[in-house]
Amino acid sequence: MLYPVYVHMGDKRHAHGVTVPDFPGCYSAADNWDELPTKIQEAVEVYCEGEDMDIPAPTPLEKLAAKPEYKGGVWMLVDVDVSQLSTRPVRLNVSLPEGLVKRIDAYAKAHHLSRSGFLAKAAISEMERQ
Repeated sequence: MLYPVYVHMGDKRHAHGVTVPDFPGCYSAADNWDELPTKIQEAVEVYCEGEDMDIPAPTPLEKLAAKPEYKGGVWMLVDVDVSQLSTRPVRLNVSLPEGLVKRIDAYAKAHHLSRSGFLAKAAISEMERQ
């Protein structure tokens, strides 16, 4: 499904930042334009992971482009594979040290993530690193 994404142009020292308006709080970045679609797909997957939500329909680009908060960057339409989005949460019981939970919650809040979203993102990152 084609979703509009807003790109904050990078330069030699800064990555291109991406905002995905249909998934509020979903952001990504990449050093190269070629990497953006993959990074956006990953970001949307992590955003939806474990969340009990309906997948939103794409907002028409004309409606978003008229908003003042989207000035100075560029728009892309990215084909997000919604079949890869897992929005059905599976409840599990995990025991972690209290101090670690507090650090996780602080980090997640600072990065506009839920605890579950952060833990899913951390798990995916670790598995991909292997």
